[in-house]
Amino acid sequence: MSDDATVRAGPPGATVRQQLDQTSRLDAVVLGDTGTGDPPPADGTAQLVAVRGPSVGTRYPVAADTVTIGRNPGSDIRLDHVTVSRRHAEVHRTGGRFSVADLGSLNGTYVNQERVESATLEDGDELQIGKFRLVFRAAR
Repeated sequence: MSDDATVRAGPPGATVRQQLDQTSRLDAVVLGDTGTGDPPPADGTAQLVAVRGPSVGTRYPVAADTVTIGRNPGSDIRLDHVTVSRRHAEVHRTGGRFSVADLGSLNGTYVNQERVESATLEDGDELQIGKFRLVFRAAR
């Protein structure tokens, strides 16, 4: 991209013009990234990273043997949206393995777009709870 770039978007004639200086120069543009692009956490704590929904970019640590997910203010991971049940799901850590269990939620819990009652989680799996999509990043 040149220092004086014109980007055309929308109806014919609509343009956005931006002057780029040396400090704002883009090295790459990523469109439609389905993962987080981040390596797994190195501190031994797994994470759920929000990639879609009201809290995109938020990282939720999965540090305890049982982590509750729901709309309830007392949840370990609070997802405050009407599509999330008060007590929606739990993530369990047994040894070095992780699993998710639905707690009878109205809208269900999905792993990689399949509705599950319970499922083992692997690094990179996508967990959907209501309007939230979270990528599971396993501990190293």
